[in-house]
Amino acid sequence: MILTVTMNPSVDISYPIEDFKLDDVNRVEHTRKTAGGKGLNVARVIKQMGEDVLATGVLGGTIGDYIVRELMKSEIANHFFKINQESRNCIAILHDGKQTEILESGPTLTVEEGAAFLETFRLLLSDVSVVTISGSLPKGLESDFYRAMVELGREKGIPVILDTSGEALRQVLTHRVKPFAIKPNLTELSQLTGREVEQSAASLQQVLSAEMFQGIEWIVVSLGGDGAFVKQGADYYRVKIPAINVVNPVGSGDATVAGIAVALDKELPVADVLKTAMTTGMLNTMEAGTGHIEYSKFEHFFKLVEVKKIDL
Repeated sequence: MILTVTMNPSVDISYPIEDFKLDDVNRVEHTRKTAGGKGLNVARVIKQMGEDVLATGVLGGTIGDYIVRELMKSEIANHFFKINQESRNCIAILHDGKQTEILESGPTLTVEEGAAFLETFRLLLSDVSVVTISGSLPKGLESDFYRAMVELGREKGIPVILDTSGEALRQVLTHRVKPFAIKPNLTELSQLTGREVEQSAASLQQVLSAEMFQGIEWIVVSLGGDGAFVKQGADYYRVKIPAINVVNPVGSGDATVAGIAVALDKELPVADVLKTAMTTGMLNTMEAGTGHIEYSKFEHFFKLVEVKKIDL
């Protein structure tokens, strides 16, 4: 079973308003509410691939209860650490071809709640084979919190796929215990290194040879519509994807993480891991819903992904 971690989940609310007016009443005909958060997107895609998944993280209040009900509707098993505070809403107003977002910051956790979640996480590791950790940390937790989770995974011998950014990612990468896999994009690599990272193979090879990236088995650098550049062990790969009709790119990175997790759990060959990851990412962009794929299309697009090993 794959364990997905979402430390600051939300209810994502979408308000499509054709003629949005400031300082006036705006009425909404159709509202979409989704159990949101990067890790929950990962969990949905894993479930849609027909694999066993368990969602965990921190939830509270009536919003937290709603998130659990939504996951149960999708038959996604879950075991969250419950707090007395309310989880957050994230609102997107779709208007005039634009998207205006109003994001609540969510609850502030105490040191004691953070420690209690780590104990919950440690116990859950006994029954899982792969872990994904996605998204930002809630307020109150130190930026090295994910580092402790990666260490627990390593102690249990369980591969941890980490998909975060900023200081939380830096804290993990500058520690001696590294995650099994990460999925940065060019912007995140630039933030980590303090310089503009170019898309060329030579530039990416140079960046990924830095000390902070040593000891990570899989580094999948997302290049958007251009596919990915990958370092696996001591080898480098360029992955290219076909041109597709993009409906909604939001959540495609999470779908990619889901593909990586499923492929690693099945112990697939390197090329198939990468083709699976790119395929699930593509399928998400072709759907209106975030964290959704039409799995019946998987085999068709899987065959269109090209993986080429780069000779140094």
